[in-house]
Amino acid sequence: MAGRDAFGTELRRGDGGSPEIFTAIGNVGTFSGPSPERDTYDVTAHDSPTRYREFIGGLINGGEVSVEVHYDPDKHDLLVADLEDDDARTYQMESPVGEVWEFSAIMTGFEREMPVDGQMAGTITWQVTGRPTITPAP
Repeated sequence: MAGRDAFGTELRRGDGGSPEIFTAIGNVGTFSGPSPERDTYDVTAHDSPTRYREFIGGLINGGEVSVEVHYDPDKHDLLVADLEDDDARTYQMESPVGEVWEFSAIMTGFEREMPVDGQMAGTITWQVTGRPTITPAP
């Protein structure tokens, strides 16, 4: 198989309750992330055998999640409160085949665009905190 169609991917926002209830965030276009990255530490010493730098693995950063939305104040303005909240919130991204990425994140950006000759749009960005949970498709 050459690939899979991403149409139908859904972003959901947790309510912070127990049990947590997730609500879909509508009008989402393009998703990106989470994009984890791992630090490395240079451990090269004068007696390293090959004159090549040597590294060990360090901490992992959960990365960022970014979504482009077809901005609708009725659907998206409630998210502005997340930008003002110091605490992380839980989100889920579910692909059309049923794979779910669940992650805690702090919103770091909420940018709206109001072009004179086009639709309202926006970009929302989160910093992932901790390790995302991946539930494979059934």
